[in-house]
Formats: sequence, structure tokens, C-alpha cells
Amino acid sequence: MNSSFCYSVLLVLFLVSSFEPQPLCGADPTDGFTPVPLTDNNLQLQRPYNVPLQDRYSNKDGVRTLWVYSNDKPFKADSPTRPRTEIRIAGHDYSSGVWQFEGNAFVPKGTTGVAIAQILGAAEGATTMQLRMYNGDLKYYNSELVASNMYDKWFRVNIIHDVNGGKVTVFIDGVQKYVGKDKGKATMYFKCGVYTQDGSSNYMESRWKGIKLFKK
Repeated sequence: MNSSFCYSVLLVLFLVSSFEPQPLCGADPTDGFTPVPLTDNNLQLQRPYNVPLQDRYSNKDGVRTLWVYSNDKPFKADSPTRPRTEIRIAGHDYSSGVWQFEGNAFVPKGTTGVAIAQILGAAEGATTMQLRMYNGDLKYYNSELVASNMYDKWFRVNIIHDVNGGKVTVFIDGVQKYVGKDKGKATMYFKCGVYTQDGSSNYMESRWKGIKLFKK
């Protein structure tokens, strides 16, 4: 066996060992889920009760823009809640199983102190989870960081609620960013838009497209 052949063999072995196999693509959060048909009737709008819908909401070319001001009225005259303009997924309330919300969101710079997505209903408290925007950072309520530098760009949001397992999982752009316990069984539903929180800006806006619902 000559030296040039041995060198060639060693070179090939070195090159092969230098490359680790990479997956072609990651699993999609919706894999294994069944789509739940949604119509406009399932996307109920909530906004300050004393203003016309068009003053807080628009739907143009599939992009739903929702905005609210910190001094707006609540969505009902007798409600003690804070100002909001939100889409409530109606007709698909749940109390068991595994459910998933998906939507593509855009939050303009300056919007802060606001929940842009929620699961309403819980055994302990009013909500199972909230995704809030604070100065460009997306957080679980006002604590755990979910994703940073999220202003002025579209990002895909997937929220999975395993009711029987007591678990909530959040994916941003297909990457798992948060896993935590829920707050107990209740009748629940998904929402997205803008709902005022502590330390909010005067004006709050989020845009949504491709809103979908899935279940197992």
C-alpha cells in the first residue's frame, strides 16, 4: 500500500468525521393536530363599548389590526376590566383535551405593557396564560422571557394547552420558547389583540393574520 493511497484514505475519514448529521427540518408545532374550521363568526371582536368598531379595528387584505388607548372604556359598561380590543375565539370553548392556537403577529415599536394573546379561564385566577409585550420583549405574564427584540416584524405564535396534562407550551417561529404548568381546569378559550396591563403605553397595537385553531 503506497503512501499516497494511505493519505487519501485518512483525508476522507477526517472529512467524514468533521461533519455531524443535521436534521433536514424541525417538527412543526401543529404536527399530529387536527385543524378546527374557523369562520368570521368564530372571531368575535371586543372593543371599548362606547366607540364604533372601525375606530379600534380594521381588516385589510387578511391583516387584522387591533388598537386601544390606555384611557379607553372597558368592553362592557359594567365591566371592571381594563381597556382592550381583542379577538375572542368563540364556539370552541374547551375544558379537556389538547388545543392549539396559531397566528402570525406584528407589534409596532412603542407598544408596551399589553397582553397580545391569552387563554381565558382557569381554576385559579381569570386566565391560564398571557403573552405580554414589554419594550420589545415577549413575556409570560410579566415574568419569564419568551422572546426578545420582537418589535416591527412578523412572528408566528403557537400556543398549545394540554388540559389533562396541565401544561402550556409556546412556540415562536416554530421554536419552543416556553413550557409551564397551567392553572387548573375550567372552561377556556383563546384570545389575541391588545389588552392593557400595568405600565402600558398610551397607545397599544397588534396585527394578526393566519389565525387558526387545532386540537387532538
